[in-house]
Formats: sequence, structure tokens, C-alpha cells
Amino acid sequence: MMKQSQTIRRVFILGMDGAGNFVREAATPDLDAWLGRGAYTYFAQAELPTISAECWGSVLHGVKPERHGLNNEKAAESAYPSDSPYPSLFRLVREREPDAKLASFTGWSPINSGIIEETLDVHKVSLPDAELVPALLDYIDGNPDVRLLFLQLDEPDGSGHGHGYGADSPEYLAAIAKSSERIGRVLARIEARGLAEDSLIVLLTDHGGGGADKYNHGSDHPMDRDVFWGVIGPGVKRGALAGPVSITDTAAVAALALGLPVPEDWDAGLPDGLLDDGAWGGAGGGVAGDGVRAVA
Repeated sequence: MMKQSQTIRRVFILGMDGAGNFVREAATPDLDAWLGRGAYTYFAQAELPTISAECWGSVLHGVKPERHGLNNEKAAESAYPSDSPYPSLFRLVREREPDAKLASFTGWSPINSGIIEETLDVHKVSLPDAELVPALLDYIDGNPDVRLLFLQLDEPDGSGHGHGYGADSPEYLAAIAKSSERIGRVLARIEARGLAEDSLIVLLTDHGGGGADKYNHGSDHPMDRDVFWGVIGPGVKRGALAGPVSITDTAAVAALALGLPVPEDWDAGLPDGLLDDGAWGGAGGGVAGDGVRAVA
């Protein structure tokens, strides 16, 4: 297991659904400012098919969809198996830290009911985006010692389905802008509470849309598959990442930041160039620890 320095006390994974890399065309000053404080790319790759359950499942479980087996129907209808060989990040933390505070706030409720295991004592809240962020802010105020917190805002994807995805859809861009503003409120609270200096923050989306179908997603078209992804925190280099990144890598980055053993059979790895040399116990430069695939 790779050892990391004791500088990261918690991980925040803050995402919006269906935004692709269209944050480049939308008015997203909050997101832009924070991405510039860390390592980022606008060309990370969503998993295939580019659909929410498959993609968020990979973000949280560290493996490709054909392995975790999730799709939208399964996530909506049944709980994720608590004994799956592909545990979520939440299960990894809980098994190592029985008393850790874990939280998940989602606009799309199947993430909480069907992607994150039910038996882990995770504080789960599923509400419309406008109500979700105030609930999350209250949680941060009362629980600054949270170890892992996940946020998924749903409105960009809903707008894409209703009004069309892409840079030529003003309603869609407005929904992305609103989500950026809401995530900005969360980031501002993290900073105001003095938590930013010893937290790892991942900003991302699960997929885009409008490639094969203006009002849908699921294909391997770049409009569906190219997504923004960024990491801010101790030991993280600043600037654009030149190498490949998968949204699945989020799981490995979060696990390593928390000092957790990364399952050897995960598809998730540490993107090349993400960390400063010597950061997280020598993981800089994309050199991963035992059992961790480095992304070359």
C-alpha cells in the first residue's frame, strides 16, 4: 500500500451531470477559477456507454461498466450488492475507518439508492439541485471532519435532454452555468471553513451529450465522451494535464489521497503528471504504488 503524508484530511468529489466539456462555452467563473488552482483537463474520457449509471458507477467504484454491471434501470430498481468484488469508495473508507463521516448529496436519487451501497451508514440526501446545495452547506458547517463527500447536480443533463446538448443550446449552457454557481457556493464554504488547505477536491462531470443525437447521449462521439475533470489540493500540480485521464481514475485519486489501499483489480489509476514529485509518499509524476495502475 502506498503511504501518503498526513496533509489530506478529507476528499470532496463535486460533480454535475451531463456537462461534457461545454463548461468552456458556458459562463462558469467559479469553476474556471478553481480548476486553475489545480490540475485539469477538458478532454478526460467518460466510460462507454456514456450514460449516467455506467459513468457515475465507474467514478465511485473504480472499474469499467462491464465490471460493476450498473445501468440506469438497475440503479433505480435495486441496491448495489454490499459484497460486490468492486466496492465503492465509500465502502473502502468504511472498512478501514469504521467511525468516518461519509456523505452523498445527489440530484439523481438512484446514485444514493442503487450505486452506493446501503449498509455503510453514509449520510445520503437526494433533493432537487436548488434544495440540495443548502442541505450540503449545512452539513459541511456541522461536519467539518467529514472524510468523503460526494455531490451530483442533475440539471445540466435534464436541460440537455429537454433543449438539446451543445454549445448552440442556450438553455443547456445556462444550466451548466447555474451548476457552476452552485458548486462555487460549496467551494466558497469549504474555503471559508478553513478546509481547503487540507482537502482534496475533485471537480468533474460524468458525460456530455449531443453527439449522435442532439437530445441524448450514450455514444462514443466526442461530444458525448469528452468531459472536464480537475483536482485541487495538497501535492497537486497546477496546469493542464497532457496525458490521458478517465473519469474512472477519480476513484484511485481519491483513495490514494485518503491513504487507502487501492484494489489491485481496479481499472482506475493515477494520471501522469497529476502530483508534484514526492507528494503522497512518492506518488508524484504518475508513479503509482503497489497494485495501482499509473496512467501513462
